[in-house]
Amino acid sequence: MRFEDLAVWKRAMKLSANIYKELKNLKDYGFKDQITRSGLSIPSNIAEGFERENSAQRLQSSCR
Repeated sequence: MRFEDLAVWKRAMKLSANIYKELKNLKDYGFKDQITRSGLSIPSNIAEGFERENSAQRLQSSCR
């Protein structure tokens, strides 16, 4: 299984895309940057955690 197949990752990516779309005309660039980076960190953290778990499982399986 890949993290791209997870429903939660797909929802997080849609949220991130919607944030970018909604804020595209916002002139407060500091706020816009902070919020868009926060939104993108959600699917990034899901992917990182998923990969970490799989790597740990692979290492554990190979040591047996």
